[in-house]
Amino acid sequence: MSNEKNESRLRRAKATRMHIKKLAVPRLTVHRSDQHIYAQVISADGAKVIAAASTVQKAIKGEVKGTKNKTAAAAVGKAIAEKAKAAGVENVAFDRSGFRYHGRIAALADAAREAGLKF
Repeated sequence: MSNEKNESRLRRAKATRMHIKKLAVPRLTVHRSDQHIYAQVISADGAKVIAAASTVQKAIKGEVKGTKNKTAAAAVGKAIAEKAKAAGVENVAFDRSGFRYHGRIAALADAAREAGLKF
């Protein structure tokens, strides 16, 4: 069952990435596991990671109580937005990697928007 679920998620992610590729803008990609959440800003051609943040990093892990909740996701969203803006990226396309826009994914996106990223 879980294999079917993951295959469906990857199929949705592929469709989204094909659309984002046509837009030719950097993409903010998100991955969530049971324990952590990861975010990267990848260049428009997909060759370079411009900025990255996750709950694995000591700076973020130290400021939040747990790593698998909405507050941790919001901290990652704020951190990725700050790093992306420092690298000169303001506009991105949001790639949720096939995950539903709900819970931790939505919290990360909202925090990134509040910190100044536009998508």
